[in-house]
Formats: sequence, structure tokens, C-alpha cells
Amino acid sequence: MADAPLSSTALETRPPRPRPLLGYALVWSAVVLWSLNAVVAKVVLDSADLSSLRLAQVRATGSALILAAAVALVRPASLRLAGRRELAFLAVFGILGLAFVQLFYFVGIQRLDIGIALVIQYLAPVFVALWARFYVHEPVRRRLWLAIALSLLGLSLVVELWNGGSSLDGVGVAACLVTALAYAGYVLMAEHSLESGRDVYSLLAWGFSFAALFWALVQPWWTFPVELADGSVSLLGRLEDVSLPVWLLLAYIVVLGTVLPFVLLVSALHHVPATRVTIVAMLEPVLAAIVAWVWLGEELAAVQIAGGLIVLGGVVLAQSARSDDRFDTHENVRKMHADVAISRDLARRGHVRSPIFRQR
Repeated sequence: MADAPLSSTALETRPPRPRPLLGYALVWSAVVLWSLNAVVAKVVLDSADLSSLRLAQVRATGSALILAAAVALVRPASLRLAGRRELAFLAVFGILGLAFVQLFYFVGIQRLDIGIALVIQYLAPVFVALWARFYVHEPVRRRLWLAIALSLLGLSLVVELWNGGSSLDGVGVAACLVTALAYAGYVLMAEHSLESGRDVYSLLAWGFSFAALFWALVQPWWTFPVELADGSVSLLGRLEDVSLPVWLLLAYIVVLGTVLPFVLLVSALHHVPATRVTIVAMLEPVLAAIVAWVWLGEELAAVQIAGGLIVLGGVVLAQSARSDDRFDTHENVRKMHADVAISRDLARRGHVRSPIFRQR
């Protein structure tokens, strides 16, 4: 979920559309790409010796260039700002949300087995529901308390609390928890922006742009270790004898691991309700753990697998604990139609070579 650019529940604006099979196929495609992306990112971090800071910078900058160029070409008017207040809001959204989420996500998957890292990061919806209940006093269903209990129980099994969590890297666990908290804040800020009238594509274009600017200030591009990107590295694990150029792996992380699955997810919401999309997306930690086992040889104990499934069950309940009344407004319907129109225009232009952006 932290790997996804936006929570699907933040995009729910209308009843389900026809062609649900297509919608589920799009969601599954996004989940597969994100699951592979976690392993590819770990290979880059471990084999190419690229730091988490640099990888977060590459992902943010590449995504910003693609999304900003696409939106500027198709719907330039959607990039207009309402004023300085929105500019400041988008800057915070890009830095504290996108930049920090990506950074701690990479730190977490580098120090922990991918399956464990993603399960911990998937606690974000629980934090979102708690914020809604206690800070903004939004009505929530009683299942929230069961969701919290299941999540805590599952988390204790995942980290093997009875052993003091000694089998896991403490920094990795802390990074995953920070990722979950940062992603929860990111989702809440995204909901606020979408409810204020901004469409999802321009929101992400601005967000990634501010994240890229932030990383450029923290670590200027002229200090980037170009020699690392020019070389080839082993794919590790069971593919240790296979080598690929680092630039190709970085391109996967940006295009196939970020931009394309985001477009697939938004497109799926035109056919399938966001609540169902969320449940299908819950399979990401499961599939990522399977890919990491097949590719990298990462193995989880039976009790950790059980704990992970319990956590995901709690997250499903937390996702559905919030009231849907906040989406039933004319303004949200109008924004949904705007997002659909942008998706169709992007597809017709065919300026990005992918199935979603292909010329019809």
C-alpha cells in the first residue's frame, strides 16, 4: 500500500460502473507490478549499493517528470493553483507524504523481509480510521475496534513479540511503522485535496514535483553516483547469475513500479467500487512475499504468515469502518467525471508507451 501513490478509498466517488472483469484485471495488474517493484527495489538497494535516499530521489523525480508532462500536455488547466495556501499545502503533501513515505518504505524493505515490511506498512488504514474517529469526530462503524484488536494481535505475531522482536531489525521495524504513519497522513491530505476540487492526476503531479524538488535540495543531482547507474548488477537470490543494467532496474521502478500501476488503479475505479479494489489490493503483501521467496529465497515462519493474514484482515475491517456518506456529494461526482476524462485523454494521446496510454 505504501508503494501505491494513492489510497483507493480516497478516490471513491460514484457507484460501480459496468465491465467489472476489466476492473479486477486492472487492479490485479497493478498489484503484480507493485509486488515485483518491491523485489526490484531491494535488488537495487542491496546489489547496486544505491542508498535509500538516492532511490527515493530517482523514483520521485522520474514520476514527477512523467506525470507533470502528461497532465501539462493533456489538461494544463488542471495544474492551476487556487493560491499560496494551496501551494503550501501541496508542498507539505509532496515532502511529508510522498518523499518521506518512499524513503522509509525503501529503508524498511532493505532491512526486513519484504513480506514482513509490507504487512507492517499496511497498518496505515487503521491510523486513518483512528484519526477520523478521534480528531475530526467522523462517524465510524463499531468494527473499527475489532480491526484494531486484530491488527495488534497480528503485528505481535509478525514481529514475534514474545521473543522481544529480537529476530527482526529494529531500525527496519521502526521505518515500516513510520511509513504507515506517514502514509496515513498522506491519505488524509489527499482526501482533503480531492474533496476541495483538485483531480487526482494533477494532485500527484504536484506532489511528486515537490518531492523531487525536496530531494534535489537535500542531495543535488550533480552529486549523483552516475557510475552506479551505468553499471550492471546481479539480480541476487536464485537469479544471482543474471545481471541487468542498473538504469534499466531504475526505469522499472519509475515507470512500471509507480506510474503505470497508479494509472491502472485509477482506471479500475471506473469499473469497480473502491472498497472492492482495496480488498483485492490487500493481496500485495502476500504476492510480494511469494515473489521474494521465489526470487530472493526469503522465508517467513508459519506464525509470521498467520500474523500477516490477521493484520490484513484487520486492515480490511478498518478500511470499511469509515462512513461512506462523505462521498455522496455533487462535487465529488463532478471530480470523478474529470478524472475519467483525463484518463481517456491520456489514452487517446498515446504519448506514453504503455497499455493505458496507447493510441486507440
